[in-house]
Amino acid sequence: VQLQASGGGLVQAGGSLRLSCAASVRTFRNLHMGWFRQTLGKEREFVAAVTWSGYSTYYSDSVRGRFTISRDNAKGTVYLQMNSLKPEDTADYYCAASRYGTNLRVIGEYNYWGQGTLVTVSS
Repeated sequence: VQLQASGGGLVQAGGSLRLSCAASVRTFRNLHMGWFRQTLGKEREFVAAVTWSGYSTYYSDSVRGRFTISRDNAKGTVYLQMNSLKPEDTADYYCAASRYGTNLRVIGEYNYWGQGTLVTVSS
């Protein structure tokens, strides 16, 4: 499974960005998907996740109410809509796929990772 993340960039505080992650696999609809982020010197942290069906979504406390995760199984793509961005949201954002994960907030539940896409929020 190859995951290709895109959509990062530079935005002012209060602005919005939408990240995309395309999967090169026909079984995308069977995968739970998640977004994580990491800044230099810190551990990678959970941001958001969506189950294979799209029915259940999960968010970290720091982004709940501002970010929305969604998926389009027909396109094999998961999205992260980020609104009301803050300077502390600046990080490399990674998408990940989980085949059988039960706790999608945990990094170890994911089997496949994409490359990061950098989001920079200026104050």
